[in-house]
Amino acid sequence: MSILLTVIVTFFAGMGAGLGTGFAGMSAAAVISPMLITFLGMDPYMAVGIALSSDVLASAVSAYTYGKNKNLDIKNGLIMMVTVLLFTIVGSYVSSLVPSTTMGNFSVFMTFLLGIKFIVRPVMTTKEAMAQVSAKKRAIQSVICGVMIGFICGFIGAGGGMMMLLILTSVLGYELKTAVGTSVFIMTFTALTGAVSHFAIGGTPDWTVWILCVVFTFLWARIAAVFANKATPKTLNRATGVILVVLGVAVMAFSVLG
Repeated sequence: MSILLTVIVTFFAGMGAGLGTGFAGMSAAAVISPMLITFLGMDPYMAVGIALSSDVLASAVSAYTYGKNKNLDIKNGLIMMVTVLLFTIVGSYVSSLVPSTTMGNFSVFMTFLLGIKFIVRPVMTTKEAMAQVSAKKRAIQSVICGVMIGFICGFIGAGGGMMMLLILTSVLGYELKTAVGTSVFIMTFTALTGAVSHFAIGGTPDWTVWILCVVFTFLWARIAAVFANKATPKTLNRATGVILVVLGVAVMAFSVLG
């Protein structure tokens, strides 16, 4: 495996994953895993572990950037995070009982559709509208949605970021920046849990690929998050939509290639 090829593949994987994380709170696993598997012939389990660990720092720096710009709902984020983590375990246990089918393509297709939704029907909710929902109702909604997201993620094993973004904007009526900020905040912890368990089960990763993926994803996520927080809602919806559509198409193409 030549070092040049490794750098090129990890750079583009990190770029796609970082932009997806910083703009849309998308999980890096959706972009990095298929690229590492397709172009570097990596073991799928290890590829997901590397992708999840790249997600941790990228999501953390994005969450920090969104939080600094007051676009983060920590209280409900924490409530949702706890239920997501609990029900991810329940979901993966249930999925181990039913015959396995590949559900990976489902999350990629959803990314693509969600991108189209943001372009065609932008999320134009304002913070003022968000503030009108009572704290108790918001907390109850966070628990219910956390249960749904966690169970589906555990069952399918993917799609956490996209599920969260869809539910935060459509069901909970969040404003787009706050939805992404809250989504990456939750994902920092869910990705950390996933990465640790992957390496605990699958052993240590290829350190070169790991470091390159983590660094590139981190840098691009930081760039995207800074831009996203400065953008107007309309621009942000379009940018998020375009990035999701492009990533969705690219990853579907990799599946065909692979």
